[in-house]
Amino acid sequence: MRLNQATDYAMRAILYLSGLPYGQVIEAKLISEEERIPIRFLLKILRLLIQANIVQSHRGVNGGYSLAKPASAITMLDVVEAVEGPIAINRCLHSPEECNKFFSKHCPVHEALFEMQECMKEHLGRYNFQMLRERVK
Repeated sequence: MRLNQATDYAMRAILYLSGLPYGQVIEAKLISEEERIPIRFLLKILRLLIQANIVQSHRGVNGGYSLAKPASAITMLDVVEAVEGPIAINRCLHSPEECNKFFSKHCPVHEALFEMQECMKEHLGRYNFQMLRERVK
């Protein structure tokens, strides 16, 4: 599985916001410049993060964006799923009716892929953005 560019940018944006005092509002333009994320792409990503209740937008003269919850409550899994949707490393794991053999419950490949998928989700869920922020030098 390969995370797409939008997910990479989303992680960088959340990491940036995690470095600010909780609740501080910042303009998207500044995030874009600091993280070198194209502004139009960043705005699309921020909309996805708002829908997932990871980021909140603030309108008005002093408007911008802030985290919707503490960095310690936002995991890498939250961000991946906000941008890419539920993790499914094979289509039969997302929709068992799409199994080519029509026996996903008894398929050894399905079982192995399911274990890998759950392992990936577990690991992504282990890392929150407070932990990641503490690694920034």
